[in-house]
Amino acid sequence: MRELREKYLSTAEGLKNRLTAMSDEFFRKPELGLEEERTSAMMQEVLKEAGFSIDSGVAGMKTAFKASFGNGSPKIALLAEMDALPGIGHGCGHNVAGMASVGAGIALARTLSSRLKPGEGTILVLGTPAEELGKGKLEMIKAGVFDAVDASMMVHGSSRRTVLKHFLGLERLNFTFFGKASHASAYPEEGINALDAVILLFNSIGLLRQQSRSDVRIHGIITDGGRKPNIIPERAAASFYVRANDLKELASIKERVINCAKGAAAATGCSLEVTNGGDLNAPMKINMAFIEVYRSVLKSLGLKEDIQPPDKNVGSSDIGNVSQIMPTIHPHVPIREGINIHTREFAEATVTPDGHRALMEGVFALGLTAIELLFNRASLEALKKDFLEDRH
Repeated sequence: MRELREKYLSTAEGLKNRLTAMSDEFFRKPELGLEEERTSAMMQEVLKEAGFSIDSGVAGMKTAFKASFGNGSPKIALLAEMDALPGIGHGCGHNVAGMASVGAGIALARTLSSRLKPGEGTILVLGTPAEELGKGKLEMIKAGVFDAVDASMMVHGSSRRTVLKHFLGLERLNFTFFGKASHASAYPEEGINALDAVILLFNSIGLLRQQSRSDVRIHGIITDGGRKPNIIPERAAASFYVRANDLKELASIKERVINCAKGAAAATGCSLEVTNGGDLNAPMKINMAFIEVYRSVLKSLGLKEDIQPPDKNVGSSDIGNVSQIMPTIHPHVPIREGINIHTREFAEATVTPDGHRALMEGVFALGLTAIELLFNRASLEALKKDFLEDRH
């Protein structure tokens, strides 16, 4: 195993220039969720060159793909995100995260081409689009792409190196209020102001936050506030994200937010339409056995994990849904201290030497973790045992 690990690291290091060049190219030409055609095609091409069989357009999404090397069990999946953010490009660093998984897959294929016996295991690289829409992995789960996979993993860029990180469950809610238009000065008494209902909704939610659990997050925007100041708005709308650390609390806080909207409608005389802005993103199910395997890999690489509470600076991701059906980890690789995701500064950092170093750390750590799970069945069984015990 020691020689295998050393061979893997040497192989991965030899891929550095190509992997970082591709990441930089994605930075220069970012693509939004479900539109990542060039990014997806380039990932598939380099994986095919490495001997992967490619299944394109899976789960009804033209940019999603499944790349397979080897056969049999265990099946270890590396998740390659690829979408950018509107306006700020790769401010979430999916160019780094995606290429870390692609690079690990290629290095594993080259390293194991003469070592992996028929039926001894499968390496999957799954191209998962539209993470920013909370959609890609959910659709792939529904379509059975994750069926029979034993474990899934990826890394994500950050300002710190962390392995244990929570993700909040997320519900997206859209509220549309319908009133009655009228001249705001001449005939105000004849109007029913839909914007008043939206304002009352925001005020109600502001008060609700005072009696919410510390992990709960509720935040929204006004998407329609009327047309002109002298016309009482007959239609107004708002979009909210509601988050919590577990599904029970998420369902509870969602109901309370909807009740705030109903109350605002009743108070102003408006009618109300409530719609979901997408599927639920589940909270991250923590698998400590998997985390410890990855931590041992970091130690072997001489890398020290940063100490940070796992519930600090948390968001949501569709990887939470993956974690609900199999052992899953989502460690963070450090790009540069003092920068945060979803900013232009973060995007720009991905194409610096710091960003390249973070990408290669992901390649090294993901690949060594995959090797451990492929050839040390005790480690893999520990992951599965942890997952099953945590379900009850």
